[in-house]
Amino acid sequence: MRALLQSTGIIFLLTLLISAAAYADVNSVEATIDRNPVMLDEAIRLTITADGSADRDAFDSSPLLKDFVVGRTSVSSQTSIVNFDTKRTTVWTTTLFPRKEGTFTIPSLTIEGKSTKPIQVEVIPVQEQSNVARDYFVTTDIDLKEAYLNQQLLYTVKLFLSSNIERGSLQSPEMQNAEITQLGGDKQYTDIVNGRRYQIIERQFAVVPQASGEFTLRGPIFTGEVMAANTNQRFGFFNRTQQINRVGPDITVNIKPIPQGIDYPWLPSEMVRVDEEWPQGDSFVAGEPVTRIVTLTALGVVEEQLPDIPEFYPPNFKLYPDQSNTTTVEKDQSLISQRQTSLAVIPTQPGDFVLPEITIPWFNTLTQKTEYATIPARSITVVPATGSNNQNNPQSTSSQSAEGTQSDLPLTAVKPANDSGKEDKPSDSTASNAGHSEKAKPNWIVSSVLLVLLLVALIGWLFTYRKLKQARFIGQTHGPKQRLIATDEFDEKAQYQKLMAVIKAKDTSSVTLALKQWISTLTGGKAQVSQFEEINTAVNELYALRFSASQTDKRAQSEQVSKTLEKLTDEIKRARSKWQQTGAKNSHTLSNLYPAS
Repeated sequence: MRALLQSTGIIFLLTLLISAAAYADVNSVEATIDRNPVMLDEAIRLTITADGSADRDAFDSSPLLKDFVVGRTSVSSQTSIVNFDTKRTTVWTTTLFPRKEGTFTIPSLTIEGKSTKPIQVEVIPVQEQSNVARDYFVTTDIDLKEAYLNQQLLYTVKLFLSSNIERGSLQSPEMQNAEITQLGGDKQYTDIVNGRRYQIIERQFAVVPQASGEFTLRGPIFTGEVMAANTNQRFGFFNRTQQINRVGPDITVNIKPIPQGIDYPWLPSEMVRVDEEWPQGDSFVAGEPVTRIVTLTALGVVEEQLPDIPEFYPPNFKLYPDQSNTTTVEKDQSLISQRQTSLAVIPTQPGDFVLPEITIPWFNTLTQKTEYATIPARSITVVPATGSNNQNNPQSTSSQSAEGTQSDLPLTAVKPANDSGKEDKPSDSTASNAGHSEKAKPNWIVSSVLLVLLLVALIGWLFTYRKLKQARFIGQTHGPKQRLIATDEFDEKAQYQKLMAVIKAKDTSSVTLALKQWISTLTGGKAQVSQFEEINTAVNELYALRFSASQTDKRAQSEQVSKTLEKLTDEIKRARSKWQQTGAKNSHTLSNLYPAS
């Protein structure tokens, strides 16, 4: 029993000693590279080996960033025990990409108090005659090395492969203060370079600088795997691959600032244009909406650079703008950006108007001058609404007839006709009385006035009788429907019921016309919709719902339209009641005196 306890204690003590040795501090650190010298487009594999236990995050690559681009770093650790002698090593492997020719120093690197020795690296130019070095390489090119701020640069990368690769990736170029966008997909083709056949993968980028000054466009890095040249291995399941790294040459560009004297939103491009579209036609009727779409197109810019489209209209137009849409597409090795605005235009009154021109200044990068994209001014004619024309003529006739009952002057232009359609000639007695009245004594003045009033009443009765007879003739000839149309134009109640039917059906496009017809009939053509403030406000709210940009929720919008139509109905009833109480007293129309039958 005692021997068993002693054996257990010895094993436990040995275990503690082994653990302590395995996790002892780092004894030494060594740095090595896989090649020296190295060509400019090649990569250096740097290996840091620490003898002893070290933290996996102990390696700091920041001292290498001065002269190299540091790639991905991998870390591994290994522990071995031989005759109770424990050895632990930690290895960091990273990839360094030189950026220019010359002699550079990989500085001393410290791992938990232990430092490596510095290593001098010679970076030489690319040697075209070296077949090994040129099996795989990357080239870069740019169309302009001097450009203006926000001007697009076309950057082209080509990857040359002399043999197939197992896998690979090509990073995007990098540049400070720039937006870089790949244009389209990769192009693949074959070509012969220096007598050798290559498979070429071409990729293009649009580079839009966001700041002025001198910048370096860092070439993209290609990382791939190819079959290792191992003559001893004959079985495909165990073929080993070898990693290759290539980097494209850097390019320095000079970005010029905005020229002096530019007092408009900066828009550098090779082509800018502005167009308009009228989807519903360009005929204008008072009170009816017309949609106008204006599109701004610019070449070689991103959509964020497009300025707002100026919109100026005469004061007699109501405007209901929609949200503008912007987009950027890729075509013919360039970015094409567009801004599109949609606007519902409603002329409020008829007449001749001029829509001002739309002018957008831009800077032509080819001519180095300011140019203008313009939609010319255009003259338009706004015609009255059809319903308004039909209502105005009968009401004006009725109004003139009513005024004729108040004064003798309008009656001098009215010549009533008999049943045959010929004008009645004044009788001899009338002419005789008129002649005698000029020579009569004062006691005949009263008789003359009474006679004139009698003649006025007779003429008015004949005129009204003729109109009623014509209305009956129309009803007999064309049927009840035509007669109904002829009489409804004078019937305020019929127009009111028609308006209520339109509102009940939620036919928002016909509300304005029906409303104009009813108001014209109600007021005898003496008032317009705009004179009824509450009704006009409700109509404007209805237009805003029809043409506003917030039309995403159809159910919510339908509820808002219903509420607005209810409000409009209440205002119409209130205005009708008020007008019938006050306005009807001053009305001179004949519709109430002589109703059509």
